[in-house]
Parts: sequence; structure tokens; C-alpha cells
Amino acid sequence: MAHIKKHWGKVGLHLSLLFFSFLAFFPLLWVLLTAFQPTDSGVSFVLGDIIKKGVTFKNFARVTELIPLAQNFWNTLVSSVIGTLLTLFFCSLAGFAFAKYRFPGNNFLFLFLLLTMVIPTEVTIVPLFIVMRKLGWINNLLSLIIPRAATAVGIFYMRQYISACPTELLEQARIDGCREFGIFTRIVLPVISPALASWGAISLIARWNDFILPKIFLRAPDKQTLMVSISLLPVSEGLSTPWPVIMAGVAIATLPLIVAFVALQRYDIADIMAGANKG
Repeated sequence: MAHIKKHWGKVGLHLSLLFFSFLAFFPLLWVLLTAFQPTDSGVSFVLGDIIKKGVTFKNFARVTELIPLAQNFWNTLVSSVIGTLLTLFFCSLAGFAFAKYRFPGNNFLFLFLLLTMVIPTEVTIVPLFIVMRKLGWINNLLSLIIPRAATAVGIFYMRQYISACPTELLEQARIDGCREFGIFTRIVLPVISPALASWGAISLIARWNDFILPKIFLRAPDKQTLMVSISLLPVSEGLSTPWPVIMAGVAIATLPLIVAFVALQRYDIADIMAGANKG
């Protein structure tokens, strides 16, 4: 009897996981089904209707006609990748300082840093815009990369992870004559590589999907990022809203994130397992 209950319990668990997986996957499925349907016919989600209409790639070609897709994609890629690399470097460096060095005001500065997390991004937009304008970075990708080169959340995350790194290992490196920056690059960074991959994935997705800052700082069409350009697609065709064309643009913007997630997933799992072992 207990064996039967255990069996049906597993069946129920797997059915629940399949159901919630479908709910999570459905938006992407909806995007793909819409993107490949002709624009001159109504959007349908009936498989028979889709097969009858046929699959078309014209919507993707239309996206390239309405917006400078290649340039927008390149702008998004450059600002996201370079910004993520800078964030990983500076956040891990600051986290290393807070975790392994004792200096006057260490705890106060760290607490002050945590308090800045409660400040909404919208509050800082006006002063940030003034700074960017005085620096001459309006319509420049530097306005997206530099202001978030280090974040309070990233420093906190790295500090918590680096705290678990054995201090004895660092002391041994100092005895062997290794300099402080060498300790950071040769010992600390390899040890926290799962945390770097995990935070890198979060930062990359956030920068790739960012809409507010690119909308404010980048004005010229060839300087905009992919998300801003796609948001302009509904008004590109006049009064009508070409949903298949819009979904084609969304599919193009989403595909790199899926690839990045699949590539970094094994590091996320390693990060979780490392945290479990520390516990």
C-alpha cells in the first residue's frame, strides 16, 4: 500500500512539474507560433490552421526593413557583454576587499552600501542624465556601461561568497610572495567561478532586457538597443499592429538569452551545490 502511494505521489509530482513547465514555456511558444504566421491573415493558435496557412520567414525580413536590426543587435551585445564583464570585475574586487580586509569603517561602509539598495532606479535617472550630458555620453553606449559597472547587489553577493574562501590559503600565498592583486586573480577568482557565472548570467539578462536607460540616453535610431527598437515596431506600420512582425522581433531578441542560459546553466547548478556543501 505504501509502495502504491509512493508511486502515485511521484506520478503526481511529475505531472505537476510538466504542467508548470508548460506554463513557463507557453509565452515562448506563443511568440514562435505568431512569428511564423502570415501578416495578412488573423493570428491563430490552432495547429491545423497554422499548417494550412504555411510557415513564413517574411516577418523576420520585415523586421530588418523597419529597424536597423543588425546595428541595434550589435549595440545591445556590446553594452551587455562589456557591462557584464566590468560588473563582474569590480563587484568581485569590492567583495574581496569587504570580505578579507579589515580597515576602519569596513562595516559602516558595507552597511551604507546595502542601504543604497532601497533607492529606486527611477529616483537616480534625472541626476544621472545630467551627469551623462555633461560628460557628452548621450547617444553613447558608455552611458549604459559605466554607471552600473558596480552594483550594491553584486558586491553583496560576491562578498558573501568570498567570505567562505579559506583565509589560510590567502595567507599562504602572501608567504610565498604573491602580491594582493595576484591573490585576487590567481586564487580568489578561480575559487568563486560558479558565483561569477551565476551573477554574470543575472547581469547579462538584466542589461540585455534594459529599457529605461537606453530609452533615455540613446536618441538616434542607429544608437538604440534591441529592446527599444522592438518597442517601436507597433507604430512602424501605421495604425495597424503587425503582431507576427513584432513577435519575430521578440524572437530575435530572446534567442541569445536562451543560448546564454543553456551555456551557463551548469555553472548555476555548481553554484547551488557549492552553497549546499558549505551549509
